[in-house]
Amino acid sequence: MNLEERKQKLREEYGWFSDPQELFEYIIGQSKILEPLDKSLKIDEFIVKGCVSSLWLVPSFDKDKNICSFRSDADSLVTRGVAAIVCKLCSGLPPDEILSLDPSFMDELGIASQLSPNRRNGLGALLSKIREFAQLCKRSE
Repeated sequence: MNLEERKQKLREEYGWFSDPQELFEYIIGQSKILEPLDKSLKIDEFIVKGCVSSLWLVPSFDKDKNICSFRSDADSLVTRGVAAIVCKLCSGLPPDEILSLDPSFMDELGIASQLSPNRRNGLGALLSKIREFAQLCKRSE
């Protein structure tokens, strides 16, 4: 599935919530069933700086398939859920597609606009870290 197809799928899953409270209850519910990162991966190398809660992003790159993958975890359920949405959107895509992602897409889903300023900063830091990784992968192609 390419980036546009993934975005459409997320629009269908998250775009129908008219009440922000219901949206975040859904996101929290989804984050509770996610598999946590192994403790060995919760290290400074993978921490996303600029986030209020502790957020870890573990990127990987399959050079043969030219795709990036991302796993995340956080000590806050909201942060964990939002990060999982971003990772789901970007994992399995080539670096060029990741770099073409407009960060305002999370506003389109009604998520970013409902976050506190500190959590919005964390989301921006997460997206920046993903873009930086994609840029590094693109250089190694």
